[in-house]
Amino acid sequence: MIDKHIARVLGLLGQDATLRVLAALVLRPGEPLDKVTGLDPETAAKALERLSRGGLAVREGDDWRARPETFRDLLRALPSTPADPMDAFLVDGRLVSLPAKRAKRLMVLDYIVQVFEVGVRYPEKEVDVALRAFHDDYAALRRYLVDEGFLSREANVYWRSGGTV
Repeated sequence: MIDKHIARVLGLLGQDATLRVLAALVLRPGEPLDKVTGLDPETAAKALERLSRGGLAVREGDDWRARPETFRDLLRALPSTPADPMDAFLVDGRLVSLPAKRAKRLMVLDYIVQVFEVGVRYPEKEVDVALRAFHDDYAALRRYLVDEGFLSREANVYWRSGGTV
């Protein structure tokens, strides 16, 4: 059951309209969603309803708010695997520190690059949003991923060029 919920949440985040609405709820709560997101009111309302069904938005009176605790709940519900080498660097899915030793850093970068699909091109802002989920210094992560060949870049557009598949 948890796998289905994770797939639903990730599916919601993979849709432009729902991602825009969720970002608006987080960054500009209480403001009209259609104005903040640039979506027409009907599309914004449908995206909001999908976010609600997925547990990422909740109605409070006449307003809506994002429900980021859904991510923590999903992480806690996942069965832990014993002696995972990533446990030394990740806590609740967030990067605690980037390893100084290159071999370990490559292992962490390979783990992080898995959020990017092979063959898909991402604008820099989308890369930053994805990397911010792992660490607040997303620019350093992006730089390491490019320098080590996990991501390639041209004109502020990125694509996955390395890592395990």
